[in-house]
Amino acid sequence: MAQQTNQTGNEAEKTVRDYQMLQEQLRSATLQLDQLQIQKAELEKAKDEVGGASGKVYITVGSVIVETSKDKALSDIKEKAELTEVRIGSLTKQLNELKTKEKTLSEKITQLYKQSQGTG
Repeated sequence: MAQQTNQTGNEAEKTVRDYQMLQEQLRSATLQLDQLQIQKAELEKAKDEVGGASGKVYITVGSVIVETSKDKALSDIKEKAELTEVRIGSLTKQLNELKTKEKTLSEKITQLYKQSQGTG
C-alpha cells in the first residue's frame, strides 16, 4: 500500500510539473498571439496610410529609409499581412490544443488529489 501511495505521489508530482510547463507554454503562446494581432493592426493602418498617400512613399530597410513606389509598398504590406494571418491561424490552433491538454491535466491532478485523500 505504501508503494502505491508513493507511486501515486510521484505521478502527481510529474503531472503537476507537466501542468506548470503547459501553463508557461500557454502564457508564451498567448503573448505571441497578442503581438501578432498588434502587428496585424499596424499593417492595416499602414495599408490605409499608403493607400491614401498622394505623394512619395518611403519604407524602412533595416535602419535606412528609402523611397519606393506606392504599389510596391502596398504589395509588401499585403504580403506581410498574409504571413501574419497564417501565423495567427497556426498559433490559435496551437493555443486551442494547449488548452485541451491543460483541461485534461487539470482533471488528472484533481483525480490524483482525490485518490491521495482516499475519496477516489
